[in-house]
Amino acid sequence: MTISEYFSLIFSDYTLRTITLGTAILGAVTGMLGSFAVLRKQSLLGDAISHAALPGIALAFLITGAKDSNVLLLGALVSGLTGTFWIRGIIKKTHLKSDTALGLILSLFFGFGILLLTLIQKQPNANQAGLDKYLFGQAATLVESDVWLMSFVTVICFFILLLFWKEFKMLLFDADYTKTLGFNTKIIDILITSFIVLAIVLGLQTVGVVLMSAMLLAPAAAARQWTNSLSVMVFLAAIFGAFSGVFGTAISASQNNLSTGPVIVIVAGVFVLISFLFSPRRGLLFKQIRFIKNRRDLKLHKTLAFMFHIAETHDNISHPHAIKILNNFQGYTKHTLQKLVDKNYVTITGDFWSLTEQGFKTASNLYNQQDKNNE
Repeated sequence: MTISEYFSLIFSDYTLRTITLGTAILGAVTGMLGSFAVLRKQSLLGDAISHAALPGIALAFLITGAKDSNVLLLGALVSGLTGTFWIRGIIKKTHLKSDTALGLILSLFFGFGILLLTLIQKQPNANQAGLDKYLFGQAATLVESDVWLMSFVTVICFFILLLFWKEFKMLLFDADYTKTLGFNTKIIDILITSFIVLAIVLGLQTVGVVLMSAMLLAPAAAARQWTNSLSVMVFLAAIFGAFSGVFGTAISASQNNLSTGPVIVIVAGVFVLISFLFSPRRGLLFKQIRFIKNRRDLKLHKTLAFMFHIAETHDNISHPHAIKILNNFQGYTKHTLQKLVDKNYVTITGDFWSLTEQGFKTASNLYNQQDKNNE
C-alpha cells in the first residue's frame, strides 16, 4: 500500500480510520500539554511518568487477570500519579534536585515493572497477556472505544486549559507572583501535572513506555522555535503532534513490518529538525544568514568610518581621495566599496572616491552613537 492509497482508504476502512484518528488525537493532546512541561523545564518528567506507569499495568493484570485496556490504563494512571507525587515528595523533603529525583523514580518503577512482567511471563496465561505492547506500543490494537476515550480526555483538557488559562500562564512564568496574588499554586501545579500524566497514560498503548516522552516533548520543542506566545505555541504543538500521528501512521501502513509508534516519533523528530533549521527567529539557517549580514554591515560601517576620518580633515567633505589609500584599512574590499556606492554614501570618479553628504551624515551618526555607547 502506498501513502496515497492509505489516505484514500481512511474514510472507507474502519481500522485505518480508527488508528489515524487515535494517533492524531493523541499527538494533539500530548503536544498541547507537553508545551507546559517544556516551558517548565521538566522535560524528564514525561520519561519518568511513562516508565512509572509500567508496574501499574502489570499489577492491574495480576490483580484482575484480565487484559482489558481500560483496566490496564487505569492501573497505569494510578502508578503514574504515584510516581509523580513521589518525585514531588523527594524534591520537597530532601536536598536532591529534580533531575536526580526523576532519574531515581524512573529507574525504580521501570525496574519493578520489568520484574512484574517477568513474573507474568511465567504464568500459564502469559501468551494471552500481550503486555509487551506497552513497552514499544502497538497502534493496531486501537479500537473505537479508545478513540472516544482519547477524544473525551482531549476535550476535558482543552476546557480546563481555557478555564484556568490565566492561572496556568502566571504559574508558568512567575510562580512567586502567582502565590502573592492569593492563588493556590500547589493545586494548580498538581492539576497541570495530573493532566500530563493522563495524556501519557493514554499514549502508552500507541507509542509505548520507552518512546512516550518523545511524543510529549517533540511537538512542543518544535513549536517553541516559531513563537514567543504561549497560546500560539500550544496551538502549534497540537498541530505538529496531530500531523506526526497522521503521517507516522501513513508511513507505517505503507510499509510491511514497520511499527507505528517509532515512526510517529521519528516524524515528530523531523518536525523538530525542520523547526531548528528553518524557523525565522531561532532557526540555525536564519541565524547564520543574520550573522553574515551583521558581519557585512559591520565591515561596511568600519570602512565608512575610516573614510569619514579621512574626509573630515578637509573643509570640503566631497574632496576626492585616491582609492589606494583604502588599502591601508584592513577591512577594505572592492565589494564593500561597491556597496557604499550603491547606498549613495560614496561616489567614485576614476581612481578617486569622495563621500556624499548622505554618507558623511551617516558616518557622523555612527561616530555619535559609538561615543554614546562608550559613555
